[in-house]
Amino acid sequence: MSQVPENIHTTFDQLLNRADKEQLLKQHAFCVWFTGLSGSGKTTIAKGVERELHNRGYLTQVLDGDNIRSGINNNLGFSEQDRLENIRRIAEVTKLYINTGIITLNCFVSPTEDIRILARDIIGTEDFIEIYVNAPFAVCEDRDVKGLYKKARAGQIKNFTGLDAPFEAPTNANLEIATDRMTIAESVQAVVALLLPKIEAKN
Repeated sequence: MSQVPENIHTTFDQLLNRADKEQLLKQHAFCVWFTGLSGSGKTTIAKGVERELHNRGYLTQVLDGDNIRSGINNNLGFSEQDRLENIRRIAEVTKLYINTGIITLNCFVSPTEDIRILARDIIGTEDFIEIYVNAPFAVCEDRDVKGLYKKARAGQIKNFTGLDAPFEAPTNANLEIATDRMTIAESVQAVVALLLPKIEAKN
């Protein structure tokens, strides 16, 4: 673990704490980490979950791979080192949201177990809910929502997950959603049903 430089003086002990903010928002905060191939339905489900929770009076924030990479991580590529740094930054930002009492819905391919462990270690196991959005490669390629599979097949995208870079399916996810067999509505409801008891745990 990196050491804090001597010229950095943290003020965490002087700030309002997480419990104060959760009490204000009347919710328990945590991270929902959606992992799966590109096109599996991660962001679509997360947006549906966000709307359902919003309608129930809960405050959330969706973090999506494309938005993060066009902003805070726009200097990173897709090498193994850059993928790790991408997730490290995302996890640190997520921790800030959680400490503000906000439920985060994170949608990232996060293709290896090591990458997901990194995120879990930073965020904290007790605040990390992993959801595997499972759709076969062929189904995701057929959807090709962003045109990425076509570019990957043409050699325009290197190290494309599931094609020439591995995807390690989670073995201990809190929930698995098979989007080739479940509708969006069914998927959203399955996630919401999992989350509500945890959200309401400290009300």
